Amino acid sequence: MLKEKLFFRSEDDTDFMPIIPINENDSELDKPLIIPETLPILPLRNTVLFPGVVLPITVGRDKSIKAVNDAYKLDKLVGVVAQKDVEIEDPEPKDLCKIGTVAKIVKLIKMPDGGTTIIIQGRKRFELEQMVSVDPYFRASVKLLEDPEVPEKEDFEAYISSIKDLATQIIQLSPNLPTEAAIILKNIENPSFLINFVSSNLNSELDEKQLLLEIADVHERAEKLVHILQRELQFAELKDKVTNKTRTEIDKQQRDYFLQQQLKSIKEELGGDSNEREIAEMKKKAEGKKWPEAAKTLFQSGIAKLERMHPTTPDYSVVYNHLDLMLDLPWEDYTADNYDLKNAKNVLDTEHYGMTKIKSRILEYLAVLKLKGDMKSPILCFLGPPGIGKTSLGRSIAHAIGRKYVRVSFGGLHDESEIRGHRKTYIGAMPGRIIQNIRKCKSSNPVMILDEIDKIGSDFRGDPSSALLEVLDPEQNHTFYDNYLELEYDLSKVLFIATANNLQNIQPALRDRLEIIDLSGYAVEEKVEIAKRHLLPKQKEAHGLGKVNFRIADKVLEKVVENYTRESGVRELDRQLASIMRYQAKELALKNKVKPTLTAADVEKILGQPRYSNEIYKTANLPGVAVGLAWTYVGGDILFIETLLSDGKGELKLTGNLGNVMKESASTALSYLQANAKKYGIDPADFQKKSIHIHVPEGAVPKDGPSAGITMLTSLASAFTGRKVKPYLAMTGEITLRGQVLPVGGIKEKILAAKRAGLKEIILCWQNEKDVNEIDSDFIKGVEFHYVKTMQQVTELALV
Repeated sequence: MLKEKLFFRSEDDTDFMPIIPINENDSELDKPLIIPETLPILPLRNTVLFPGVVLPITVGRDKSIKAVNDAYKLDKLVGVVAQKDVEIEDPEPKDLCKIGTVAKIVKLIKMPDGGTTIIIQGRKRFELEQMVSVDPYFRASVKLLEDPEVPEKEDFEAYISSIKDLATQIIQLSPNLPTEAAIILKNIENPSFLINFVSSNLNSELDEKQLLLEIADVHERAEKLVHILQRELQFAELKDKVTNKTRTEIDKQQRDYFLQQQLKSIKEELGGDSNEREIAEMKKKAEGKKWPEAAKTLFQSGIAKLERMHPTTPDYSVVYNHLDLMLDLPWEDYTADNYDLKNAKNVLDTEHYGMTKIKSRILEYLAVLKLKGDMKSPILCFLGPPGIGKTSLGRSIAHAIGRKYVRVSFGGLHDESEIRGHRKTYIGAMPGRIIQNIRKCKSSNPVMILDEIDKIGSDFRGDPSSALLEVLDPEQNHTFYDNYLELEYDLSKVLFIATANNLQNIQPALRDRLEIIDLSGYAVEEKVEIAKRHLLPKQKEAHGLGKVNFRIADKVLEKVVENYTRESGVRELDRQLASIMRYQAKELALKNKVKPTLTAADVEKILGQPRYSNEIYKTANLPGVAVGLAWTYVGGDILFIETLLSDGKGELKLTGNLGNVMKESASTALSYLQANAKKYGIDPADFQKKSIHIHVPEGAVPKDGPSAGITMLTSLASAFTGRKVKPYLAMTGEITLRGQVLPVGGIKEKILAAKRAGLKEIILCWQNEKDVNEIDSDFIKGVEFHYVKTMQQVTELALV
């Protein structure tokens, strides 16, 4: 008998014990089996005994122990059957399978713990015929079942060969099975014994083993066993694959863990883990932070998440940066406002000349704030041409009231995320510009300049101007939501000041939230004062002439303004003064001295010939030429309207890059003149005999708007009557077919443009008189205004 151990199996009331094969040539198997009329029956719960197989069993149930002891004392034969239900602790006859195996007890061993272990050898299959008794143990009469002869078919040999091969492969793929098992299989020659041996060691359900035992035909039993082994092989291959993959992953994890432990030891030697130090610093910083409960809760959950994450994971930096932003934001940190109105007025007057209306509005805001203690900040919008100091005025306001100053440029902005922020999980995500600048200035109530708000773009990435609606609405901005921050932030204490050049380019809903404050262009006198107080000292310092004593007289500065600049602001003036300073710096470097006083001749030598001249408006014009006033986003400007009559058929031709509204004004003026030809001494037939060409010079510049209506009427009336237009006269106003003159906008810019051009008289609609009264009388000294209601009044004043 072979003693090698093979598989371990849990049987009956048994523990796991090895199944031991016997030699198929054992003489005991060849002896005829003589059994008594009745046999003690031993029920097994977890296995099936096959003929020829030796099985060690630990017996635990009282009935089973008595049956084994009695059988061992007599003929050592016992009937082994399987239970149908392994969960039944005390089976009845109906719970036992009908087919079993007669076994011989080879050895009985008393264990130190009081249990009994037997080694039994399967001999012959039997069928239970009748249960004789159940106490003290099962005893039944049985009928032996003889196995048929081994068939001599070729396919049977193939089945036997397949059983050996499949069983061998399963043994090789199962690490818990000893390698000797493959050698045992190879040495078994008896086909029946091979089938019984492999069937006994199958790792399959009890029902399948019992089915194999009950199959009488050896050929059929071999075929069934091959199917079961093929299934077991597939399972073993899959298990091996999973095991190897898992082992590889575990090996990598163990390697990573080992390296991490080494890295941790090195960091501890160097003073500790930098990530842990950073987290500890964050916690310490958060202890003294004043912030809302929602922010505190979100921060604590973020810190807990950060502590659980490994620093090398991609989300670590996302969570860390978000927490860092929360710590940097000044949640409830405010600077104290300076409510000293006299000091504020002094600061504003010192840093900016003029702008009385805006300064008055700021002082009103401070007065209310001083009396009430708190108020929702208004959203101011400084509207005016470039170069007049809208942005720098915002800095002065911040200085005057003692707040932090921050500027956000919106020129060309076209991504809504620049306002609301990106979702923080995106690559390159950042908070919006509003939150970024709040973080930068370390105050929740700064003066924030929203520069060039009229130049915001819009495309497939969203509409930033719509996103600004929440920012600039005093009723909403106390709960402004930033996508990156993922929290509401209070912007109600921020003093927003927007700047714009053109009100028409601002979205209507956004414009409704703004308090518009018009900043008109500067008069010549104002520019001279600004140059003396601010521009000259700045340019002298910038060019290294701060300690050099020389002066420029007011008359010389006025010449620079009139002959070298034609703008509403002072940027071009600043550039011309910089040219003068560069010349002075060169003179000082070459000759080691400069002239103490610069004259007009010196300025002309430095800057060249005058770029602009008013002579064009002083010369005698031909009939049909009138001077109009226009408003542009860079300030006021003047324009000529020229009308020329020629023989033809009454066609009207318009040139000069005119817009639709301006073309309509020309048609309206002509229609009115045709209807009222006799009042003006014009032969109505002339309108059919003459072709009319109206041209506005500077054809490359687009022109539009209703303001040129009365100028076109004057030009047409002058051409048809042959009367010249009064020199030094300009006009602006809209006309109707009823002969009425309507008011227009941009009056201050237009008047200052006329003043710069040297014009002496201006015709306006009577309703624009209130706009003229708002202008400082010193700036329009020498200009005469004519206020009209009808177009006939216009022609009476304009034509000579």
